[in-house]
Amino acid sequence: MPSFWENIRMPDPTEDRESGANIAEAGDMAAYVSFPAPSAGTSLPAIIVVQEAFGANQHIQRVADGFAAQGYVAVAPALFHRNERNPNPMLGYTPDDFDAAINTYMPELTGQGIIADINATVDYLQRTYPRTRGQKIGIVGYCMGGRVVYLAASSCDGLSAGVVYYGGGIMNAYSDGVTPIDGTANISIPLLGNFGDTDGNPTPDDVAQISAALTAAGKAHDFKSYPDAGHGFNCNDRDSYNEAAASDAQARTVAFFNEHLK
Repeated sequence: MPSFWENIRMPDPTEDRESGANIAEAGDMAAYVSFPAPSAGTSLPAIIVVQEAFGANQHIQRVADGFAAQGYVAVAPALFHRNERNPNPMLGYTPDDFDAAINTYMPELTGQGIIADINATVDYLQRTYPRTRGQKIGIVGYCMGGRVVYLAASSCDGLSAGVVYYGGGIMNAYSDGVTPIDGTANISIPLLGNFGDTDGNPTPDDVAQISAALTAAGKAHDFKSYPDAGHGFNCNDRDSYNEAAASDAQARTVAFFNEHLK
């Protein structure tokens, strides 16, 4: 599918919002944008594709391309953009890549930073990219990104549906104390969840607790767990790839977005 890299301007935390004085410009957040051909039309719904712990890498770009092939503008923001040394890492799945993801990049994330990133991406789709203005926006996230989706569902306006793929740590706090599950009562969009029965994070017990919290809060959700599937089962670059589970979960996800966004 056609694609390009966009630089999304981030709000500056030192900005004086009452006076409007911009003390210092903030850095940009890179985002991979994949879109249908012009023949698909000039006004299209959008899907924010939230990365695994390995950046907006080639796998995430292919995932975005897949949603574009279904008639969506797909945007994958680079959530590690606050790392000054490498604001847009594209890691693979070697032991060294896992070490960098878990010990270098992920610890730098904060709940408030993620909320700002998703809000900025929504703003880009609503105000800047011409083919998505006035259209509905969905969000899907994988691994680390599944946790982001749960947080965004309770904290970010402008979203119409969310899909969580094996989001670990939903019940745990980010370094700034923001805990995704604490916002369950504030979730205002339907959620779809795709999980693996052999996953260690989230475990089946974790998934059951998250589902119970959503049910207690009266929040619409549809969770499915796949036998013999583990963490990362959607990624065909990982040893944990499970083709049958990935195919079914993708079909569920596309149907869910078609229902709520189109």
